Amino acid sequence: MRQGKAVSQGSHAALAGALSRSYVQDNELRIPLDADVGPWLLGRFTKTVVHVPDEASLLAIHKQAQDAGLPCALIQDAGLTEFKGVPTYTAVAVGPALKEKVDRITGHLPLL
Repeated sequence: MRQGKAVSQGSHAALAGALSRSYVQDNELRIPLDADVGPWLLGRFTKTVVHVPDEASLLAIHKQAQDAGLPCALIQDAGLTEFKGVPTYTAVAVGPALKEKVDRITGHLPLL
């Protein structure tokens, strides 16, 4: 995937992860600021971008995050500009969460 596409997919994942526990009440978007999300949203929005070798690995990381009860989001590109029209999983957000929790899932992966 082209560099710009990768950046946009990662951006989609980061926003979707941050909003994964949000809800609408009285026509307002509400985001519970628990011990994981609060410091991230009120802090530096720290992100670490890592690489997986294939789609199966990407899906496995997403499942591990779900099983750990962490905020997470899996992004599937529609294939309109790349991937020859085939919907393709391109990115996953793990968190926002405390670094120690994220590292249990992604700490072994190489930085992109």
